[in-house]
Amino acid sequence: MRRGEPHSVVSLSWSPVRSHSLSHHLDVTVIGTGYVGLVTGACLAALGHEVTCADTDGTKIAALQSGQVPIYEPGLPELIGRNEPRLRFTTEIGEAARRADLVLIAVGTPPGPGGEPDLQYIDAACRSIVPRLPPGAVMVVKSTVPVGTAATVSQIASEHSLHGKVSVASNPEFLREGSAVEDFLHPDRIVVGVRDPHAESMLRQLYRPLTLAGVPIIVTSCENAELIKYASNGFLAMKIAFINEVADLCERFGGDVTDVAAGIGMDKRIGAAFLKAGPGFGGSCFPKDTRAFADMGRRLGSPVRLIEAVVQLNEARFESLSRRVLTEAGGDLMGRTVAVLGIAFKGNTDDVRESPALALAQGLLNSGAKLRAHDPKAMENARKAASGVMWSDDPYEACADADVTIIATEWEVFRTLDLHRLRAVMSGDLLIDFRNLFSPDQVANAGLRYASVGRPTVDGTSAEESAAVEAEIPSASMDGPSSLTRPNPPQKKASAIAT
Repeated sequence: MRRGEPHSVVSLSWSPVRSHSLSHHLDVTVIGTGYVGLVTGACLAALGHEVTCADTDGTKIAALQSGQVPIYEPGLPELIGRNEPRLRFTTEIGEAARRADLVLIAVGTPPGPGGEPDLQYIDAACRSIVPRLPPGAVMVVKSTVPVGTAATVSQIASEHSLHGKVSVASNPEFLREGSAVEDFLHPDRIVVGVRDPHAESMLRQLYRPLTLAGVPIIVTSCENAELIKYASNGFLAMKIAFINEVADLCERFGGDVTDVAAGIGMDKRIGAAFLKAGPGFGGSCFPKDTRAFADMGRRLGSPVRLIEAVVQLNEARFESLSRRVLTEAGGDLMGRTVAVLGIAFKGNTDDVRESPALALAQGLLNSGAKLRAHDPKAMENARKAASGVMWSDDPYEACADADVTIIATEWEVFRTLDLHRLRAVMSGDLLIDFRNLFSPDQVANAGLRYASVGRPTVDGTSAEESAAVEAEIPSASMDGPSSLTRPNPPQKKASAIAT
């Protein structure tokens, strides 16, 4: 599968035999079994290494030991199952470190009050691991951390090591939720930051199956590697914020942002990725990393003003979502039923962290709406994050008797909704699509009024009107004119996201 193609269950059969067999495997310990740690551990086992994933969360480790995967990620359960002999899970972090050639630290770095990442888990992991490391082991920071963190880790290591100097490296991840297995096994590049030749040699051996398959590797300083991660995510977030600004402009004059984005994205210098207008970016990476990037610039005396603006624009967009719904619904949602389809921050994941759908849901509840919602995978997590919502196991059930239906997440199952059935179960006729999954005329022909992002709002066509339109179209004849004159499309009216 290449990037940009539709996602499916990943069937990546990496093995030491099929993917340029290793001269010998490495013993790898991954500290942290969150999203990054678990995907990294499973994929390294698939490359032929002996991997131990260690975590202090006994409940999570027990679940993994019994074959339960605590996150939804396409292809991950199958990958773990296929590589079970080489992949182990434990709460004994110290013991796991004793036999490791490399220890990858993939613990959380939650944001502090000013956006700065909290490095207490990095610090705790280092202090517990270093005294137990065997001679020659390399400690690798996989978590997203500010410039200078590897140097700090190296200082901690030198103070607590029983075997002299410990090699420390930086190896940032570039995994997208929903396609993380694909991203790890077929990456655009591997970035390695090192402080000595031994660390470089060990990391080259770790990724040898990928580099032999043609994946480029960038070896640089730890500080450069740390900045590459933040700069990459900051740039992608900036593309999202930019196209959302363009979408707002399109709404002012009745334009279509999908056409504008297509015209921009065909320029090879720009590219089409991350040029889809929508409700703003969420999840565990972009919001946290852009705030941390901005904080880092301020602390170092070189403000990253573009990123600071991106953070502000995205937060303002979250706040505008419920106002847009209120405007399209006539200014009053008190006591009215609103259905929200999708709570995850994007499709193909169960992650609801900083999801625009949650911000939207809270705004709707504050406006007095009765809220119903459905998500194919994220409802368990959503129930913990949102109260006052009636949850449904089926999208049509969620939309039953709704005055307004909102598409907030780009799940494929929503793209294939039967719009005529949707209109039949709703009591109202307003469909608001914050992901631009449908063509306006397609929705209008189902009798729904359609409001989307960066495109004109379209009034629905009733069944009677549709029949009348068909009656006015003459039958094609082999002997008659080859072109038909069709009636004008439904009248469009401009709308704008409130800012």
